[in-house]
Amino acid sequence: MNEAQSETLLSRSIRGSRDALLLRSFDEPDLSWRVLVTLNAFRLLIAVILLGLFFASGAPRVFGDAYPVLFAATASGYLVFAALSAVILRQRWGNIEAVGLAQLLVDILAIVILMHASGGISSGLGGLLVVFVGAGSLILPFQYPAILAAIATFAILGEQAFAHFSGLDTTANFPAAGILGAIIFAMALAAQPLARRIQASEALARKFGIDLQNVSELNEYIVQHLRESIVVVDADDTVRLINSSAIQLLGAADPLPGSPLRSASPELDNYVKQWREKTTATSHPEFTLITEGNNVRITAHMAPLGKDGQRAGPILIFLEDVSIMNARVQQSKLASLGRLSASIAHEIRNPVGAMSHAAQLLRESQGLEDDDKRLTDIIRTHSDRVSLIIDNVLQLSRRESSRPLRLTLKTWLNDFATEFVRTLELQEGEFTIKDVPDDIEVRMDPSHLRQVLWNLCDNAVKYASETGGIMVEVQAGRLPNQGRPFLEVLDCGLGVDEATAEKIFEPFFTARSGGTGLGLYISRELCELNRATLLYLDRPGGGSIFRIVFADPDRWERQDDK
Repeated sequence: MNEAQSETLLSRSIRGSRDALLLRSFDEPDLSWRVLVTLNAFRLLIAVILLGLFFASGAPRVFGDAYPVLFAATASGYLVFAALSAVILRQRWGNIEAVGLAQLLVDILAIVILMHASGGISSGLGGLLVVFVGAGSLILPFQYPAILAAIATFAILGEQAFAHFSGLDTTANFPAAGILGAIIFAMALAAQPLARRIQASEALARKFGIDLQNVSELNEYIVQHLRESIVVVDADDTVRLINSSAIQLLGAADPLPGSPLRSASPELDNYVKQWREKTTATSHPEFTLITEGNNVRITAHMAPLGKDGQRAGPILIFLEDVSIMNARVQQSKLASLGRLSASIAHEIRNPVGAMSHAAQLLRESQGLEDDDKRLTDIIRTHSDRVSLIIDNVLQLSRRESSRPLRLTLKTWLNDFATEFVRTLELQEGEFTIKDVPDDIEVRMDPSHLRQVLWNLCDNAVKYASETGGIMVEVQAGRLPNQGRPFLEVLDCGLGVDEATAEKIFEPFFTARSGGTGLGLYISRELCELNRATLLYLDRPGGGSIFRIVFADPDRWERQDDK
């Protein structure tokens, strides 16, 4: 499946999810369920209050004085009904219309019975029907509220008629019952437009909420699949957003959002704090971070997100591997160097060759004094050195674009070791390969890797021989957390002091006579051309370590295929 097909499936999935949620917003009216839950809470409260007043007050009672037994039984049953309704509403059993209609009919029956047991319309309990019928008008279709209002009105009038004609109540107040019924009708009819408006607003708000959620999910998808490494921190330097590329680059552990930035990278956290305090720094500063233990060079670009670029607010941080940036400019550098080296080849190489040849012929002449021979040797030695410098520059300038291949490192190293030991005629034990897992694969141009490793191992042999013995080791592994493969060349030489270590990768710098100062420079250039990094480390106990940190083969193969 290619990228275009994946994006098409993603967009279809998002639209399908949005449409499904929109349909569900109308099929499952959450507003109606919430209204029923609130109404049931009111029902439960009324039942508890009525029972409390009934048992707490003495004769004459506030409610239920006419028929105490009937009142107590009805109120108790009403309380049990409210508790069962709470369970039903919590589980959302049944159809919303059927559940709401059944509960409201029970409300009308219970309130009318409680009103009758309390002395009729004068008890004031009938006013509760206004609340129940009005709430039902918000959730039921248009025809039901009017029917419920009619049932409630007839029930109130019927209770008054029953009390009057049965001789139980000689003070029946039919006008008050009629007024209460009219109020119930008015409430039911007036609530209909409000109910429609509320439902329309609820549906619109839900639609906007779904659209916002879809946009948020799409943004999250885009951020997580960006090649760029992104970290967003708030004013308290807490990670609010970080994509997988940044997690891998920093060597951080999941999960990170909501945790302090220090947990992801103490070095980056310290720099952010310094940048916040240093107000004179540029609004888009850069710095190079060498993570402790991993030694991967990272450049961070800071972008304030607060108003007017306030540094105390949230910050968007772009992280980039230095080796990737160097690879982007490598082609232009090689092109410029190629034009320069062509001129060097024509203007310098031939005259130097002529001087060297003339010195050699002069050396073979008869009758030369020893001092003259020494001068000819000096001419030839330095001519050879200049020729070697020209050859190295030409070798770098004529370097073609990298053609990386996926290599099994252990197999490749075994072949390299055989050739290197045979060429330099090393003795057993002077060059060893150890600790190379079988499953490590790297992605690099084989010819570039051979040239870099040959240069590093050759330097290790030369510097190790200065201490009286040759002991060169090669080992490989994976960086902690990041998982990026690395290869190390270790020697037992005198090592490099701190001041010199900062210059060894500069062109034409050498601490040893006879060298050109281009070997390590060319090696790093070739590494960066393959998205790898060449680093120098001090070896505990003396000596040097040169580490090649390779690019993640899986990550860059996916990106190169796009």
